[in-house]
Amino acid sequence: MLIDSHCHLDYPDFTDELPQVLERARGAGIGGFLTICTRIGAFDQVLALAKSHDDIFCSVGTHPHEAGKEVGLKADAIIALTGEAEVAGIGETGLDFHYEHSPREAQEACFRTHIDASRRTGLPLIVHTRAADAETVGILREEHAKGAFPGLIHCYSTGEEVAQCALDLGFYISLSGIVTFKAAQELREIVKTLPLDRLLVETDAPYLAPVPERGKRNEPSFVRHTARQVAQLQGIGEDGLALATTDNFYRLFSKIPRPTGEVG
Repeated sequence: MLIDSHCHLDYPDFTDELPQVLERARGAGIGGFLTICTRIGAFDQVLALAKSHDDIFCSVGTHPHEAGKEVGLKADAIIALTGEAEVAGIGETGLDFHYEHSPREAQEACFRTHIDASRRTGLPLIVHTRAADAETVGILREEHAKGAFPGLIHCYSTGEEVAQCALDLGFYISLSGIVTFKAAQELREIVKTLPLDRLLVETDAPYLAPVPERGKRNEPSFVRHTARQVAQLQGIGEDGLALATTDNFYRLFSKIPRPTGEVG
């Protein structure tokens, strides 16, 4: 069994076909989904989706792209939304200095707010970072020194500094379809060195469809292609990779109950 540890099932891309998308994923051996909130203002629809399926859970948070639209967001407001059984993580949050859809100051303030919520609830922080390696590492290390919090680097596709920071802080590292891309050889070399007991796999659907589905709308069933590539890089069989990443997922997102028969 594989888990899609990061997807966006509430996005319009899936509105007309979600039952079929989920059926294909379950048929491909995907046993669970974490659908990710990107804006507190849209949390209700994310939660409703999770509540409607036993194998879908969700997060609560504001993406760095949206930070400028939710300026002044307080940790208490995030924490107030974590009481539902389906809410298993905080985020996604972080820094994106590639697109800069929100001012950097707003992104950094929002990031620290989510860290505070993660620290206070014990729910894992889901970190997005793009073109902001040094800044992301700086904030994570500074905030961690104030008090530990669990988390992961989602869609890891950057330099070794971020991976080392994640490992130093006890974080996990989630790999997306990017690891299959032709231009991602440097990333593949890094993935070979990462500890298996810290790895997750994800789609980030509807984005970043892996080879051989490149160019299509991504969907959770495609996570098996990413898992196959990661297994090759780690030098283990696909079943071993599935067992390890699934166990890692439930260890990190400990609020989510393991399906009957799953042993950690």
